[in-house]
Amino acid sequence: MSRGPRGQRPPGPQENPDREADPHDVARAIALRQLTMAPRTRAQLAQKLAAKDVPEPVATDVLDRFEEVGLVDDGAFAEAYVHSRIRSRGRRALAQELRRKGVEDQTARDALEAVDDDSEERAARELLRRPLAATRGLERAARQRRLAGVLARRGYPSGLVMRLVREAIGEDEAGADLD
Repeated sequence: MSRGPRGQRPPGPQENPDREADPHDVARAIALRQLTMAPRTRAQLAQKLAAKDVPEPVATDVLDRFEEVGLVDDGAFAEAYVHSRIRSRGRRALAQELRRKGVEDQTARDALEAVDDDSEERAARELLRRPLAATRGLERAARQRRLAGVLARRGYPSGLVMRLVREAIGEDEAGADLD
């Protein structure tokens, strides 16, 4: 392909260098590029369009159309997000993450309803397995602090955290006594 001045590509057959690009076309291209990289919420796309100086009415038009055709669906995004991360995060942390991504509170609550107490507890127990073994040999209080920190940082409720940590340490100590 021949290059123009300073190594730039010459305009393509449909590109007219004298005509400015249609803002709707620019906005659609930006949003589609974002969606090909990863699912995004409407708020994330709006933020990206604003950062690229797309006028707000144009961004609103494009995002409304994307919602109409199903390319942007915050409810589906929230459900998929919760489903993919429930094994490593508690409901509280997931709710905060969804809020940061611009998902409305009610939409986040609806997605989080799929997570029951039992599945949250199973995930927390699984997360404790590796650090529990790593804390052997430490004083009980130090073990409790470290293990509680693991679960607390991941958004598990404090009552559940303390109960699971006490149970895990008790079971680990009882298993060590049998050996």
